[in-house]
Amino acid sequence: MTPDRLSNDIRVDVETAYVAAQSDPAGNRFVFSYTITIRNRGELPAKLLARHWVITDSNGKVQEVRGEGVVGEQPHIKPGDGYRYSSGAVLETPVGSMHGDYQMVNDLGETFDAPIAPFRLAVPGMLH
Repeated sequence: MTPDRLSNDIRVDVETAYVAAQSDPAGNRFVFSYTITIRNRGELPAKLLARHWVITDSNGKVQEVRGEGVVGEQPHIKPGDGYRYSSGAVLETPVGSMHGDYQMVNDLGETFDAPIAPFRLAVPGMLH
């Protein structure tokens, strides 16, 4: 197989949780944790260089977060392997959403984006 045919296929799965102990609903502070699993389903190892998040609360307030790596790391993920980490977000409303992408580079030096599909952050019982 020639290098231009090798695929970059990064899958991102998300699990979320409401962190009641750190939240203050009366003060419009709602804390959520999220655990991300990044799986390399492609044919080349790839390194996560940077992240870009768009966080939107139910009032329409948007926060954008950009930075190097995730949780202080820039994982190098081999084909068939995965990387898992947890982080958090603070909203002013009990419901919101996040989406974004990871900027990646494969072992051939080609950069590409791995999209993170929109996911919801919600206090239990707020949505049916």
